[in-house]
Amino acid sequence: EGLGNQFLANIREVDAIAHVLRCFEDDDITHVEGTIDPIADAETVETELMVADMESLERRIAPLKKKATGGDKEAKAVLPIMEKALALLQDGRPVRMLETADAEEARLLKGLNLLTSKPVLYVCNVDEASAGEGNALSEKVAAMAREQGAAAVVISAAIEAEISQLDKEEQEEFLETIGLEEPGLDRLIRAGYDLLGLITYFTAGPKETRAWTITEGTKAPGAAGVIHTDFERGFIRAQTIAYDDYVTLGGETAAKEAGKARDEGKEYVVKDGDVLLFKFNT
Repeated sequence: EGLGNQFLANIREVDAIAHVLRCFEDDDITHVEGTIDPIADAETVETELMVADMESLERRIAPLKKKATGGDKEAKAVLPIMEKALALLQDGRPVRMLETADAEEARLLKGLNLLTSKPVLYVCNVDEASAGEGNALSEKVAAMAREQGAAAVVISAAIEAEISQLDKEEQEEFLETIGLEEPGLDRLIRAGYDLLGLITYFTAGPKETRAWTITEGTKAPGAAGVIHTDFERGFIRAQTIAYDDYVTLGGETAAKEAGKARDEGKEYVVKDGDVLLFKFNT
């Protein structure tokens, strides 16, 4: 039936696309195509997204060519990358497989906001017995993901539904019984973070400990800005304790006594798990 304009408009706004693919056999649950083929399912959606991108580019290229001929600098800069993207799509490949020449080209490509340029995560929904290791179907998806430079994760929706009904202690017991170390949802979140290049840092005060999400490579003032723009503007320094030191030694005071708390300045690149205390001018 097609994905519909509203749906396409919604996914234009997202940072990444997760395809949940059926990777289990079950006679009680029918499949629209009558056969279980996660690769074909992914390709069906991908084809629609590629068609939408082609239409979008074709619509935009003609007026831009006119502008470029008239000497418009911006049009001249963006046109080659649009034509590269269109050629790739016409070759039956998503735009995320386009190799950009430099950072500027990558920036221009991102600005086009094409559906198939977004990073992809394939979520293989498997039967309960395959939740740990996956199965032949999820292995096919993993191979497809490797080929495309996409990510894949195995999860059993049936198990996740059961887990969601239990409290923390019961969850741990249940996971142990079925031989899983953690819920699939945790794996899914981690895969999403990796895909988007996100990390977490912590602030720990007497009242509460909070986790903050930032992009990998963010410097200390930018990390402070996630809490409040004033923190970034007036940034002086960040007392920094590595996550492992904080947990192993048992908190801020012990880490300080062991000489594991250090003051970092404006150029410090925040590491995953850092526990930070910001000093700033108001």
